[in-house]
Amino acid sequence: MPHPADLRQRLEATSFPDLGAMMEGYAKVAISVAASEFGQKLNYSADSIDSLDEVLIMVGEGPQFDLEFEVRLWGSYLGEVVRELYAGAWEMCVYPGGNSSVPAVNVRGSRLFPLMKVYRRLTEGEEEDLRTFFSKITERLGKPARVN
Repeated sequence: MPHPADLRQRLEATSFPDLGAMMEGYAKVAISVAASEFGQKLNYSADSIDSLDEVLIMVGEGPQFDLEFEVRLWGSYLGEVVRELYAGAWEMCVYPGGNSSVPAVNVRGSRLFPLMKVYRRLTEGEEEDLRTFFSKITERLGKPARVN
């Protein structure tokens, strides 16, 4: 597997036709990195949220990591799980209380911010676990439109 800086450079040099394609591209790389670097299987299922949380624990325990890149990499995967399971769409919008646009997944009018969640998981630790976040999504949006 390429060094994280090489991965970042390769992904950032890729010309994606739109936000959805970019998030999908990052998510595919996340799946590969999870398997090769962390021994975790990510498969776009609700059950893979626990595996993603394990990856984030390991990333956060690493000596040094590129926070911006890791947030984009793993947040895109989290967002793709939600987008696929709930038939949502990526869009850029202002995060509540913020002043800049960030990627969000829109599901029937509800905006979810998976990259912000990954950011909080990496910077604030266990109290921001992804299983709780995904449970709240399920409570709010109901059972997924499709099951992987």
